[in-house]
Amino acid sequence: MLKRLNGPQTLGNGRGFWVCACLALLAALIYPVFADPYDVGNFAYFLIWVFMALGLCLMWGYGGMLSFGQTFFFGIGGYAYGVLSVDLGNAHGMALGNFVMAVVLAGLTAVILGYLMIYGRINGVFFGIVTLSVTLALAFFLGQTAGPEWAIGSARLNGFNGMQGMAPLSLPWFGGDIDLEETPLYYFVLVLLVCTYLALRILVNARFGNVLVAVREDSQRTELLGYDVRLYQLGGFVLGSILAAVSGVFYTAWGQFITPSSIGLPAAAMPIIWVAFAGRSDLTATLVGTFVLLLVFQTLTIYSEQAALILMGLILVLTVMFAPQGCFVGLGRIAQWRPVRRHTMRARSPEAG
Repeated sequence: MLKRLNGPQTLGNGRGFWVCACLALLAALIYPVFADPYDVGNFAYFLIWVFMALGLCLMWGYGGMLSFGQTFFFGIGGYAYGVLSVDLGNAHGMALGNFVMAVVLAGLTAVILGYLMIYGRINGVFFGIVTLSVTLALAFFLGQTAGPEWAIGSARLNGFNGMQGMAPLSLPWFGGDIDLEETPLYYFVLVLLVCTYLALRILVNARFGNVLVAVREDSQRTELLGYDVRLYQLGGFVLGSILAAVSGVFYTAWGQFITPSSIGLPAAAMPIIWVAFAGRSDLTATLVGTFVLLLVFQTLTIYSEQAALILMGLILVLTVMFAPQGCFVGLGRIAQWRPVRRHTMRARSPEAG
């Protein structure tokens, strides 16, 4: 199984890539030792969103399904965790139970919505329209839940003000609980992100990923070869949606609040920009590019949120026009091409032979 960490569906496959990856992971692990806990918490915030981007990469880049519904499942996961956290509490390891239940709920929703769309033969631009519609419908619904009657148990939805007061994630630890905030949350998110990334690499280089890419390239030919095209598409959609829900749960636990604005149209467009800019056809490019773009966006937001949004739109336009495969995918291919080119030139030189 570990052999599938390298394969035709991922760019970074050589020893040099894995050495650089290990060095980057080592730097990420020791970063909290030298950084302020507040800055570590902010870096955890950036990592939280990468799950959503990886999910969209799987759906769009590998499966050819452009979805505007990532924040739809983000919102379901986040609000579900908030409700469960308020009503059931987080003591005695219940936080992980709430985490799992919120993600499972989002996954079941993805199964239902994905089945209706994919088995209903909704594809292409209409796939994006339907996912955008349900996202905007959820954001609109949550925005008008300000009254006291909009409550699930003790958890009030609070309309545009959003849910507040949820407890942070916690882990059982020698008879007690340790709250995952700042540095502990950073390490928890980092470890889960690395595991998710490696698992996705194995998945896309296995039969599932190969068939998913074949469906993206020519679904009719793939179906004629005997594969259940719709089942593979549904699997990719559900997995990508679950990753978006993981981001939603982490976001809610990180800030202990969630609002409808994190689901609406501007938020729904952001994952598209991240993945398009980074390179939708490769997991590594999506991971690195999304993190870099989030860091730049957050830095600009400090000075002007409107300017940051305009820049994101400009980046999307320029990427579509000049680097349709994504900036980081292009850089990755250049890095792989140069050594091969030099080796070929040496082999053809008179001294070589």
